Amino acid sequence: MRVLVVEDEPDLLSALVQTLQEEGYAADQAADGHEGLFKAESSDYEAIILDLMLPGIDGLEILRRLRQQRRKTPVLILTARDSVNDRVTGLDTGADDYLIKPFALSELLARLRALIRRNAGQVDPLIQISDVVINTTTHTVCRNGTEVPLTAREYALLELLTLYRGKLITRSMIYEQLFGDDDDTLSNVVEVHVSHLRKKLGKDFIQTRRGQGYQVDGSETDDV
Repeated sequence: MRVLVVEDEPDLLSALVQTLQEEGYAADQAADGHEGLFKAESSDYEAIILDLMLPGIDGLEILRRLRQQRRKTPVLILTARDSVNDRVTGLDTGADDYLIKPFALSELLARLRALIRRNAGQVDPLIQISDVVINTTTHTVCRNGTEVPLTAREYALLELLTLYRGKLITRSMIYEQLFGDDDDTLSNVVEVHVSHLRKKLGKDFIQTRRGQGYQVDGSETDDV
């Protein structure tokens, strides 16, 4: 899943991006309002983490402009502004959640996971497809009750396909969501990850739509 972090404190920005990448996200970053608005409007993100006090363009103005074009992209405001009025203004402007600094990374990650799930129409953190159960909270996968070891990138691809099960996910969408700005990818990297997932979860778990992309069959899906 691809996430944008807009934050002007260099140490915090670096820490957030590193944490997100360790969690398997493709994390882009912006250190000021102009860069943040440009990236937010130019790419499709599963979520945006947005500071309010930014140089150039403040976070609320970014949010206002963003909601004119991308109404459904979840936005988590991350700020030191902690008054009730600030929280009300942020939420009324279009934010989906509001987290006050200082904060616990575990809480930020939990809120981020919840936003991404809700945006995909998946409230329950557990997704079951046939004999495969994906836990979107712990990023673990079990098949027939036995945990299946996956790399961070394999899990990210699996979560993307299963959150949007029944829908065609094109190669360009996969590259957009799984690889950040700094990733140096190979042309066949998606096929390699799909092949690995099929070996671990069953050859028919992921269907190929030749020349289009991939799909996990939603007709075999039941939420736990």
